[in-house]
Amino acid sequence: MRHYLDHAATTPLRPEARDAWLDAVAIVGNASSTHGAGQDARRRLEESRERVAAVLDADPIEIVFTSGGTESINLALQGLWRSRRPGTDAIVLPDAEHHASLDTVAALVDEGATVRRVAVSSEARIDPQEFADRLPGAALATALVANNEAGTVNDAAALASVSAAAGVPLHLDAVAALGHLPLSFRGLRADAEAGAGLVAMSLAGHKIGAPVGVGVLVVSRTATLTPLLRGGAQQRGLRAGTQDVAGASAFATALELAEAEREEESARLTALRDRLVGGIRAAVPASELLGDPVRRLPGNAHILFPGAVGESLLFLLDMADVAASTGSACQAGVAEPSHVVMAMGRSERDARSVLRLTLGRTSTDADVDAVVAVIADVYARASGSGTGAGS
Repeated sequence: MRHYLDHAATTPLRPEARDAWLDAVAIVGNASSTHGAGQDARRRLEESRERVAAVLDADPIEIVFTSGGTESINLALQGLWRSRRPGTDAIVLPDAEHHASLDTVAALVDEGATVRRVAVSSEARIDPQEFADRLPGAALATALVANNEAGTVNDAAALASVSAAAGVPLHLDAVAALGHLPLSFRGLRADAEAGAGLVAMSLAGHKIGAPVGVGVLVVSRTATLTPLLRGGAQQRGLRAGTQDVAGASAFATALELAEAEREEESARLTALRDRLVGGIRAAVPASELLGDPVRRLPGNAHILFPGAVGESLLFLLDMADVAASTGSACQAGVAEPSHVVMAMGRSERDARSVLRLTLGRTSTDADVDAVVAVIADVYARASGSGTGAGS
């Protein structure tokens, strides 16, 4: 029996979302067509948009469906920078962001952007005051609601508030937070002035049990973004192309279910995660939980195993039918140290010796038991592999 502890990478498809997708995909018609079949598709699409908006406390017109979190982040960052105010080139960028943000900003540097980096704490937290200090005169800013590797939850409301006060458009990456934390787009924009403060928020469906390939960028009515895709006026002109009615329907269904169970499920996962961390620490006393021990995502256990090689840990766990990761799935197959761990002030050696074990809706006590039962042997073998964590 395989024990899946990589829900932060992707979580199993919800049967209800699958059924919603199958039902919607049977509708014949392009949602942009004016005939009856097209309007049937349009009706399903707009109903889905309204359902998503209701959960996220946004206006339906602010919901832009995308292919996932990476596209949403790219649309936000590239779109905001290319439509920036004249004379503003700087992007405020915390050091522990997801690579979708880091790599997009790196590409914008080639177009003339400058970067104002914000250090994070030893727990991977963004300090709102340090963030605020980098904001004056910036073109835009971006920040994680919750760190996708370390699991630490940031003060998104404070980040939005200081951005609004500085008159700087803010993008929040809420991909890791979706389904685990309350997300109110309207609430986070409470102190925002037109065109400043929180103007965009990225989400991905496969983190909450929707199919892979559908995401959302919530874009404020006041925001001006240059689109990545051209060729049509769909979705306020922000994303041209035939819209994915079935994906939108499945996303709305998964989102409603995730929100309905969020509080109860968060409590369950927190208890399960604490038992997992406690069991690992008892079996491997040298191990260390990274990130904030309390203010963190409920299913996230980001653990340092000193002297072991992360890839060896993963291989040995997989041989024991346990699926985990060393960090973001977007970096899978790339043998490099975790930039998040190094941003937390740890050595490169430590950054090569971490595991991210993440729990989700289908996780059980048996999954925790399976890890705890093998982790001491796995650690002993990985730390004695002879390859050297810093090599």
